[in-house]
Amino acid sequence: MQQVKQEQNRKQIQKLILEDGSVYTGLAFGSTEEKILELVFNTSMVGYQEILTDPSYTDQAVVLTYPVIGNYGINEEDFETETPSIGALIVRDATKIPSNFRSKMTLPDYLIENGIAGIENVDTREITRKIRDIGSCKALLTCMDLRAEEGVKILKDRDLLTDQVNRVSTKEIRVFEAAEKADDTLHPALSGKPYGQGALHVVAIDCGMKENIVRSLNTMGCKVTVVPYDTKADTIKQLQPDGILISNGPGDPENVPETIETVRKLHGFCPIFGICLGHQILALSYGAKTYKLKFGHRGGNHPVRNLLTGKLEITSQNHSYAVDTESIEGTGLEITHENLLDHTVEGLWHRQDAAFSVQYHPESAPGPQDSRYLFAEFMASMKGVALYA
Repeated sequence: MQQVKQEQNRKQIQKLILEDGSVYTGLAFGSTEEKILELVFNTSMVGYQEILTDPSYTDQAVVLTYPVIGNYGINEEDFETETPSIGALIVRDATKIPSNFRSKMTLPDYLIENGIAGIENVDTREITRKIRDIGSCKALLTCMDLRAEEGVKILKDRDLLTDQVNRVSTKEIRVFEAAEKADDTLHPALSGKPYGQGALHVVAIDCGMKENIVRSLNTMGCKVTVVPYDTKADTIKQLQPDGILISNGPGDPENVPETIETVRKLHGFCPIFGICLGHQILALSYGAKTYKLKFGHRGGNHPVRNLLTGKLEITSQNHSYAVDTESIEGTGLEITHENLLDHTVEGLWHRQDAAFSVQYHPESAPGPQDSRYLFAEFMASMKGVALYA
């Protein structure tokens, strides 16, 4: 019976209506519930499962520019969270019969099971160009036969939510033990050091953290204690961490003043590492400012220059906001990495406080492994070695 219902959903007409009155009509292959979401695009060629389960995409409709999606199905190893919060997936062609030995479920079945909308048979290149022209915008997904002006009125009358971090952050403290045999090959300061359970203790402030961040730290010999985004600084200090990580997450960093204040009170207490939203929060905690990009950075091939070494990295990115370059002056922060496409700030460093951050994703799920050394730098700093030594 469920299979019949799913097949009916996949054949149902679904519309995507944008704020400017643009209408795109396709076929539903996921949930058919009416939704109002922020419309963005991602240029990755692979990794749709990680994208689907990345909490940073909360309340967003993601247009995937690669035309064929779902061909390797859904497996049990690549989830970034157990409860996905993405709003919708918009693709050219959704594969119904995957071919992969790890596949346990089709992409359409996963979307329906988790209440995620899906539209196929639309021109994703045209939609992507539209987003580049007008910027990320509100979009209505509906199976009702609405005219463009009716959809635009609905969009004008409703605001996007701003409590995403509160919804996706952990509600309780969770502990993940270090791997018994850790990877100590990425930094000379790590070689020959004792690893195993509890060798180094990282407290991770969960603003919508991807699971691969925890897996990466565990693999390199860190015990990780994950705490809610609004955890007080005194509580974190009582956990006696060797280092503090501020995670990625969805939305505007200014919507989490609790986290910004906590990080401000932790300056100089122990090494701090911020990733994506955590990068923006770290900057705000030192007095810098952030702003919203026109259409954000989302994909697995963004070039970044490390200004300390001159080396280039191909990075995985997913964010709508960036740190204002001019606002950094007088904060004690230094710019360490720069985006080569638009020259936005991709990395920051506070020498005295052993705090640093990057706008991109060193855990790279999906994406290249060029930036994995940042976890090693974080570990080395916890062992008393100067950052970027």
